[in-house]
Amino acid sequence: MDVQKFVGRKQELINFQRLLKKSTASLVVIKGRRRIGKSRLIEEFGHNHPFYSFSGLSPTEKTTAQIQRNEFALLLSSQFNIPNINADDWSKLFMLLADKVQTGRKIILFDEITWMADKDPTFLSKLKNAWDLYFKKNPKLILILCGSVSSWIDKNIISSTGFFGRISEKITLKELTLQSCNKMLKNIGFKKSILEKFMILSITGGVPWYLEQIDPNATAIDNLRRLCFQSDGILVDEYKYIFSNLFGRRGKIYKKIVSKLAKQPAEFEEISLSIGYSASGILSDYINELIVSGFINKDTTWNLKEGKSSKLVKYRLCDNYLRFYLRYMAPKFDRIKSGQFADIDLWGLSGFQSVLGLQFENLVLNNRKSIWKELSLKPADIVYENPFFQRKTFRQKGCQIDYLIQTKFNSLYVCEMKFSKNEIKSNIINQMKDKISRLSIPRGFACIPVLIHVSGINEEIIETDYFGKIINFSDLLED
Repeated sequence: MDVQKFVGRKQELINFQRLLKKSTASLVVIKGRRRIGKSRLIEEFGHNHPFYSFSGLSPTEKTTAQIQRNEFALLLSSQFNIPNINADDWSKLFMLLADKVQTGRKIILFDEITWMADKDPTFLSKLKNAWDLYFKKNPKLILILCGSVSSWIDKNIISSTGFFGRISEKITLKELTLQSCNKMLKNIGFKKSILEKFMILSITGGVPWYLEQIDPNATAIDNLRRLCFQSDGILVDEYKYIFSNLFGRRGKIYKKIVSKLAKQPAEFEEISLSIGYSASGILSDYINELIVSGFINKDTTWNLKEGKSSKLVKYRLCDNYLRFYLRYMAPKFDRIKSGQFADIDLWGLSGFQSVLGLQFENLVLNNRKSIWKELSLKPADIVYENPFFQRKTFRQKGCQIDYLIQTKFNSLYVCEMKFSKNEIKSNIINQMKDKISRLSIPRGFACIPVLIHVSGINEEIIETDYFGKIINFSDLLED
């Protein structure tokens, strides 16, 4: 992505600009999943200022702490023209860097800091000392610590007593909004239909690097075939890199968790039983690490009458690439690798359109603020919002709503997300009526059905005037 075509991240850039106005040095921590655009954001902020970048090496069995220091020393030498650097100790390396950035506006990036600190337990304490003794003496210096292993950063930096009171800004970088994704597709020249844009975004989500791989001159189907179904497709092997790079030897347990959730959202006990792992605090930690890393979401349901959280919690795999890979690509992996899908008609493949429908739900849920805007709802108006689950009991029926919004004015917006390659038929009305009839709606509450779709609706649906709001996916793509 060219600098002049940088898209989105407005609030993050505003936060960075605020740091430029400070009269003291700033220590910034940025975290977010692999490919989310952390380094690209920092480069966008730093390109008008003296900017120095250092990155850790991806850990392997042969990558030692000394190799990480050697890499840092090499980058230090190349950016400051310093010969014969002694790389036997991090403190010496930090002191040497600090000596070169004593005055004036300087922006320094320590990228993939988790890898940089790998196998050296003294790294963080020496970095903290270097910050206190040297770096922060330059009031115009901004030091950015960046990494993909969000849980490690939370535990060892953000929540560490060693860095307490030293961090000026914390940024968790999430996927681009649908509006920013649409701008990015336009910038690269992808000017296809809303349906084709949806097909792209249903697999890439708002991950910038994935979107950068799109060929604007090819159809959505051709792009997905090239990226996901050719033996050397960029996204064919992406799954294994995500877990090996982020979670190392513990990657197997994380894979089991996401594989379970790829089938459907599940409660904690269901996950434990499915993967054969005790329902302990350790499993809870693993799940929380996946939440912090941005791969799964904790969907808590609530009591409609009281507007308070209930004990019913389900975990949902919210990363669209992982969902698509596990649900549709993984079962065909060997055949993909052998080239059997290189020229196949994806649109006609069994289950392809069905899995796109599931991807649609996830994509919209990850952009729920756009729904609020379409419904003219302000955050302050909302008591609770989430996918809604209601257990079956003697007094009530079981119920599951794609997305439910409860407002402080006792209005319930019941949102149904529907994907179809053809226009949606009027039988959707009876389906919605059945779902709503299962809800235990408190007296005095109003229930407003909302339909969110991609490919158009039957005229009969409009004539019945049943839905309080009908939202086309194209509406969610525009500011």
